[in-house]
Amino acid sequence: MQDLEFTEIVELICKEDPRFDRKAYVFLRQGLDYTVKELNKREPERAAKSQHVTGPELLHGIREFALEQFGPLALTVMRSWGVARCSDIGDLVFNLIEYNVFSKTENDRREDFGEIYTFEDAFVKPFKPTRSKRRQGSLGSLGNS
Repeated sequence: MQDLEFTEIVELICKEDPRFDRKAYVFLRQGLDYTVKELNKREPERAAKSQHVTGPELLHGIREFALEQFGPLALTVMRSWGVARCSDIGDLVFNLIEYNVFSKTENDRREDFGEIYTFEDAFVKPFKPTRSKRRQGSLGSLGNS
């Protein structure tokens, strides 16, 4: 699909469903490409069978892609586009399906994009410092030389 056509379709979708910024759709399309490539790397035999990605596979791919692209700002960027939970990604996907940009199988459902992870766990937790246990006695030995 040409980018101009995709851009025009996204403009139409955003007029009908203004919850999400158009950048979220561009990111989703790039995230789908990323997910397919990563899945094919991990399972080379998959590429010959199908390019179809399930809802949970896409959610995990989107998470990896967002962390790779935005690092600690991933949550901020996603929220700025109106995307705050896994089900929002499902809504984006199904908006594109309605306009025949993405396709689905008879088994694909909006519910497949249930809350597989919280955005806090997915995009903030990887950057929180981990607490290490203090060595016992390390402070008590200061000045006792």
